[in-house]
Amino acid sequence: MAHVGIESVLVAGRGPAACAVVAACSRLDVKTVAVHSEADRNARHVRLADDAILLGPAPAAESYLAVDRIVEAARRSGVEAVLPVPPALAGNARLAGAVVAAGLTWVGPSAAVLERLGGDGVEPASERGFLALVTDGGLRCTTPVSRDRAAGIARVSWTPDEPVELPPAAKRLPEIGWRGLVTVGIAPDGELAEVAAGFSLDTTVLERAHGVDAVELALRSAAGGSAVDSGTGAPPRRAVTVQLRSTLPPGQGGRVTGRLPRSGRHTGAGRGVEVVAVSGYDPGDRLDRWYDALLATISAGARDTATAARAVSEVLDAVPEVGVPHDGPEVCAVLERLTSGNPAPGA
Repeated sequence: MAHVGIESVLVAGRGPAACAVVAACSRLDVKTVAVHSEADRNARHVRLADDAILLGPAPAAESYLAVDRIVEAARRSGVEAVLPVPPALAGNARLAGAVVAAGLTWVGPSAAVLERLGGDGVEPASERGFLALVTDGGLRCTTPVSRDRAAGIARVSWTPDEPVELPPAAKRLPEIGWRGLVTVGIAPDGELAEVAAGFSLDTTVLERAHGVDAVELALRSAAGGSAVDSGTGAPPRRAVTVQLRSTLPPGQGGRVTGRLPRSGRHTGAGRGVEVVAVSGYDPGDRLDRWYDALLATISAGARDTATAARAVSEVLDAVPEVGVPHDGPEVCAVLERLTSGNPAPGA
């Protein structure tokens, strides 16, 4: 059995996040089965996985978000567990319940807990929040986060310099039975805004800040083992994460012709700086009109926010023409503000 306590998983999701999960499972010696739509038969997350199963037609409602088809794919594949990637799946109480009813392990909070908190996942987009691993013993790897928002979706996230007070409701997550990763949004009045399971767009902030592998933490938690054995043991670092997105008009597809940031750890950023990139596409891959326009993520951990932002910016600056328009210049403008110590627009 793999040392995380789970030998095989069906990875429910697509894009850069699914690519990152598949790669992490490979490092952990956990077999992966990807799922895909007809439009994604040759997608990068499919190529990376050990095996893959077709869910259905291109529309997400008939494939990536189709609960019955995901559960049936897990049954047919013979995997031990289902690992939902995006909050839209990880926070789906119906899916969580169906997976357990099929005799499989669900990597995330139970269906009962998800029902209590709403039953459907959302990607937190509040300007402030935090991430954590929720265990029997309380919150671990707690990581405050600030976000620069674009169209309601986090585009640049970082660990703020000012302290963040956790909402009382968030502190009670262990008491109500939440287990596994959590991403929380904090409302302007300091109360709980959103609660998301799975691998949110901010998850790499937690990874870079604490030197942990979020996939390993999630699998260990689901297997009932100690989920906090990994990590450097050092105090948390400052971290910055960016999402590079296509700016093609809604409903319009394209083709990636250049190389996005190389997936994996990047060297040369300086001593004590960790930079990791994950791309969802290789040259020649089609960017389909049906799905999210996320192209890649780049994250860095360093002794201070400015150094981390500078390291991410250097990776983005090296991205050539990729064949589709993207929001790299806008992202770099936010990174420039972080490097100067003034994250607020217009500062």
